[in-house]
Amino acid sequence: FVDNFSNFDRSRWFVSDGWSNGAHQNCIWSKELVRLSDGVLSLGFEKRKLKDREFACAEIQTKQRYGYGVYEARMKTGTGSGLNAAFFSYIGPQDKQPWDEIDFEVLTKDPSKVQVNSYIQGKPKNGKLVDVEGGADKGFNDYGFVWEKDRLRWYVNGKLVQEVTDPGELPTHSQKIFFSLWGSDKLTNWMGAFVDPGSKVTMEVKRVAFTALGQPCQFPESLACSISNSN
Repeated sequence: FVDNFSNFDRSRWFVSDGWSNGAHQNCIWSKELVRLSDGVLSLGFEKRKLKDREFACAEIQTKQRYGYGVYEARMKTGTGSGLNAAFFSYIGPQDKQPWDEIDFEVLTKDPSKVQVNSYIQGKPKNGKLVDVEGGADKGFNDYGFVWEKDRLRWYVNGKLVQEVTDPGELPTHSQKIFFSLWGSDKLTNWMGAFVDPGSKVTMEVKRVAFTALGQPCQFPESLACSISNSN
C-alpha cells in the first residue's frame, strides 16, 4: 500500500486514545491530536491534563500486520527536549506475540540525528545514531528500512545507514506500522531532560508505504525502485 494521506483511512489505521504505554511516558494518547490537512498527517504533543498526566500525545498504528518488505515514510518533526518522534514497526505481548520491533526515532532534543534500532524478543539490538542531512526538523526526509529473512537495512534519504545480518538480531514476527510523538520525564539519559515546550509540538507525515519483497515498486521515489532485494 501507499498512503499519501489525501484522506484518513480508518480501515487501515487505528488511533490510540485514552491510555499511556507506561510510567515512563508523561502523556496520554489522544485522538484529538491526530489531524489531517492538505495531504499531511500531523501528530501533536501539548500541555493538556488527561487522567493522571499533564500532557497529551498522539499515535496511530495499522490494523494489519506486515512481514518482509520495504517500509518507508516521508516525515518531519518539531523540536523539544524529552520528546520522541518515531516511525516504526512493532508486535508484542498486547497481540499475544513476542516483542519484535524495527525503529526510526528522532529524539527531538537533537533533530540533526535519528536513532535506528530493533528489538528482538524485547531486547534492544543494533542501536545507532545517524545524521539527517539538513535536520529532521527543517524539511521532509525519507526514512525506510528493508526487512528480509537474512538481512535488515535502514536508509535515510536513500542512503544506507545501518545493516544487520546476524540471524540472532533479526525480527521474525509480522508487525504493525506505527507513528508516534510522545514525551518522558523519566528517560532523561536517552531523551534528554523534559522541558515543557510551551506550545504544541507536531510531527508531520506526508507518505507511508509498504512494498512486499518481490513486488514492483509503487512510486518513483520508493526504495523498492532503487535497490535490488536480491543483491
